[in-house]
Amino acid sequence: MAEVVRAKGAPRTAKAPFSDIVVVCAKCAKRQGMGKREVGRGLKRAFKRAEPARKVKVVVTGCLGPCPKRLIAAATPASLAARRLLLLDPDLSPETLAPLLPDFGRKA
Repeated sequence: MAEVVRAKGAPRTAKAPFSDIVVVCAKCAKRQGMGKREVGRGLKRAFKRAEPARKVKVVVTGCLGPCPKRLIAAATPASLAARRLLLLDPDLSPETLAPLLPDFGRKA
Protein backbone atom coordinates (compact mmCIF):
# COMPACT_ATOMS: atom_id res chain seq x y z
CA MET A 1 0.00 0.00 0.00
CA ALA A 2 1.38 3.43 -0.95
CA GLU A 3 2.05 5.76 1.92
CA VAL A 4 0.69 9.29 1.63
CA VAL A 5 3.26 11.85 2.70
CA ARG A 6 1.98 15.24 3.78
CA ALA A 7 4.11 18.29 4.16
CA LYS A 8 4.24 19.54 7.70
CA GLY A 9 1.62 22.24 8.20
CA ALA A 10 -0.14 21.50 4.90
CA PRO A 11 -3.78 22.61 4.85
CA ARG A 12 -6.43 19.96 5.37
CA THR A 13 -10.14 20.04 4.64
CA ALA A 14 -13.24 19.09 6.59
CA LYS A 15 -16.88 18.75 5.59
CA ALA A 16 -18.85 21.92 6.31
CA PRO A 17 -22.20 21.50 8.10
CA PHE A 18 -23.69 24.28 5.93
CA SER A 19 -24.12 24.82 2.19
CA ASP A 20 -23.97 28.62 1.99
CA ILE A 21 -22.50 31.47 3.98
CA VAL A 22 -23.56 35.09 4.48
CA VAL A 23 -21.27 37.64 6.14
CA VAL A 24 -23.05 40.57 7.81
CA CYS A 25 -21.57 43.81 9.20
CA ALA A 26 -22.15 44.13 12.96
CA LYS A 27 -21.60 47.89 12.86
CA CYS A 28 -24.40 48.39 10.32
CA ALA A 29 -26.71 46.19 12.40
CA LYS A 30 -25.92 48.19 15.52
CA ARG A 31 -26.69 51.44 13.69
CA GLN A 32 -30.12 49.99 12.85
CA GLY A 33 -30.76 49.25 16.52
CA MET A 34 -30.36 45.50 16.05
CA GLY A 35 -28.09 43.23 18.05
CA LYS A 36 -25.65 40.76 16.50
CA ARG A 37 -27.80 37.78 17.43
CA GLU A 38 -30.98 39.43 16.20
CA VAL A 39 -29.48 40.06 12.75
CA GLY A 40 -28.00 36.58 12.44
CA ARG A 41 -31.11 34.78 13.62
CA GLY A 42 -33.40 36.97 11.52
CA LEU A 43 -31.46 36.31 8.31
CA LYS A 44 -31.17 32.61 9.07
CA ARG A 45 -34.93 32.37 9.68
CA ALA A 46 -35.67 34.26 6.46
CA PHE A 47 -33.43 31.98 4.39
CA LYS A 48 -34.91 28.89 6.06
CA ARG A 49 -38.46 30.05 5.26
CA ALA A 50 -37.50 30.73 1.64
CA GLU A 51 -35.73 27.40 1.11
CA PRO A 52 -35.91 24.94 4.04
CA ALA A 53 -33.49 22.33 2.64
CA ARG A 54 -30.60 24.78 2.39
CA LYS A 55 -28.38 25.28 5.43
CA VAL A 56 -27.05 28.82 5.63
CA LYS A 57 -24.34 29.97 8.01
CA VAL A 58 -24.70 33.64 8.97
CA VAL A 59 -21.48 35.19 10.26
CA VAL A 60 -21.66 38.59 11.93
CA THR A 61 -18.31 40.34 11.48
CA GLY A 62 -16.69 43.74 11.79
CA CYS A 63 -17.03 46.57 9.31
CA LEU A 64 -17.16 45.52 5.65
CA GLY A 65 -16.33 48.99 4.32
CA PRO A 66 -19.35 50.93 3.13
CA CYS A 67 -21.46 52.44 5.89
CA PRO A 68 -24.86 52.98 4.24
CA LYS A 69 -27.59 54.88 6.03
CA ARG A 70 -30.60 52.71 6.98
CA LEU A 71 -29.11 49.60 5.29
CA ILE A 72 -27.01 46.63 6.37
CA ALA A 73 -23.87 45.63 4.45
CA ALA A 74 -23.61 41.90 3.72
CA ALA A 75 -21.65 39.57 1.47
CA THR A 76 -22.32 36.18 -0.09
CA PRO A 77 -19.89 34.02 -2.08
CA ALA A 78 -21.56 35.15 -5.31
CA SER A 79 -21.35 38.84 -4.42
CA LEU A 80 -17.70 38.52 -3.41
CA ALA A 81 -16.90 36.70 -6.66
CA ALA A 82 -18.31 39.74 -8.45
CA ARG A 83 -16.32 41.99 -6.06
CA ARG A 84 -19.55 43.52 -4.73
CA LEU A 85 -21.25 43.86 -1.34
CA LEU A 86 -24.99 43.65 -0.78
CA LEU A 87 -26.74 46.57 0.92
CA LEU A 88 -29.86 45.08 2.51
CA ASP A 89 -32.93 46.76 3.88
CA PRO A 90 -33.50 45.36 7.42
CA ASP A 91 -37.21 44.89 6.61
CA LEU A 92 -36.70 42.58 3.59
CA SER A 93 -39.10 39.68 3.14
CA PRO A 94 -37.87 36.07 2.80
CA GLU A 95 -38.98 36.02 -0.84
CA THR A 96 -36.63 38.93 -1.55
CA LEU A 97 -33.69 37.27 0.24
CA ALA A 98 -33.92 33.88 -1.53
CA PRO A 99 -32.31 35.02 -4.83
CA LEU A 100 -29.27 36.37 -2.96
CA LEU A 101 -27.81 32.88 -2.61
CA PRO A 102 -26.80 31.31 -5.93
CA ASP A 103 -28.04 27.92 -7.04
CA PHE A 104 -25.00 25.64 -7.29
CA GLY A 105 -26.57 23.18 -9.71
CA ARG A 106 -28.83 21.40 -7.22
CA LYS A 107 -31.67 19.44 -8.75
CA ALA A 108 -35.24 20.41 -7.84
